[in-house]
Amino acid sequence: MNELRPGLWTWAAPHPTWTPEQGGPEGWEREVRSYALDAGDCLVLVDPLVEPSPVATLADRRPLVILLTCYWHRRSTAELVQAPATDLGELGVPALPYELGDDLPGDVEPYPGAYPNECTLWIRGHRALVAGDVFLGGERGFRVLPDSWLGDGVTSESVRESLRPLLELPLELLLLTHGDPVERDALGTMRRALST
Repeated sequence: MNELRPGLWTWAAPHPTWTPEQGGPEGWEREVRSYALDAGDCLVLVDPLVEPSPVATLADRRPLVILLTCYWHRRSTAELVQAPATDLGELGVPALPYELGDDLPGDVEPYPGAYPNECTLWIRGHRALVAGDVFLGGERGFRVLPDSWLGDGVTSESVRESLRPLLELPLELLLLTHGDPVERDALGTMRRALST
């Protein structure tokens, strides 16, 4: 685990079900990223893929709260989960729904993602935005998800339009689950990706 800022950690792990076909020209890389936030009375995990022992050490007997950017990022989730209100049945574990604008544990607020059942998560205290699938990093550089990932009726322009309100946030860190965190010029990086 790497501490990005006091009380905010990240780590990468190989996704256990990844295949080379998923990594193709417009795919995602095998290594995925997770985050942990010290929220005082609890430890908040975002899209966790992790062994229990490091989490237990960080939690130090406090309750765990798991927030997902989308239900398919359930990864190693087995505890209390809060996920977008749509598609809760897909999780396979009990979960509490959340919606855009809700106030979540750790002073986290959900904002739009690429799909109706995906959110980005704004961590106010760290001026950090966690992005599930809507932004990708890695060897191909920072980018908005490819058009081939978009569903019926969703266009790259409609995705970019729904994400433009994120440019109003006082963003300092862009925390990707597919790629390394953007720690320098995060707002400018996001602005450039949304303008192309």
